[in-house]
Amino acid sequence: MNWKTLGALSLFLGYLILLSIPTFYTPPPAPRTIAISNIRQIGVTLFAFDDQYGRFPDASTIPAVQAATGTTLHLGDSSSNQLFRQLLATGERSEQIFWAKTPASRKKPNDLLGADALAPGECAYSYVAGLTSSGDPETPVVMIPMIRGTLKFDPKPFDGKAIVLNLDSSATALPIDKNGDVILNGMNLFDPRQPFWRGKAPDIKYPE
Repeated sequence: MNWKTLGALSLFLGYLILLSIPTFYTPPPAPRTIAISNIRQIGVTLFAFDDQYGRFPDASTIPAVQAATGTTLHLGDSSSNQLFRQLLATGERSEQIFWAKTPASRKKPNDLLGADALAPGECAYSYVAGLTSSGDPETPVVMIPMIRGTLKFDPKPFDGKAIVLNLDSSATALPIDKNGDVILNGMNLFDPRQPFWRGKAPDIKYPE
């Protein structure tokens, strides 16, 4: 066997050895994948809350949560952070499910569930207050990434998609148009004429 053949054989054997070595590096999930996974976890927690308190967290459930848990968390109703704290007070043990990578969620949660749980920047999801699990299955409940104080979505974080959790527990990536709107049934997702809103504008709570 000449040197050229021997060299080629050595290279081939080296290649086979490299292929046999397990690869331990796994790239981190894409931001949109994390957002979808977390919104589904929020949905599971919301339905568990509804089973116990008869509706999803809103201003009316605060007294019952405080009485049942003795929580010292600030349970307001002016933001999704404040309303989602009711889920932490009643059993959810991680702030991580309320976070995804967006310009608004600049502070990744540390899971220290003290007085500053779900502090500003630790929540990325907007939330429609005043709903129950018995509503229209197509009703949007949680969504990301909304532009605070508007009915528009930011197209940048998830490649032009909005992630929306409906009452049927489906988590859907919907296209955001050039104006920042999500269009469904020929109109804005939040248009009161949408059949699931029944003529009433949704009470959207934005993350702090």
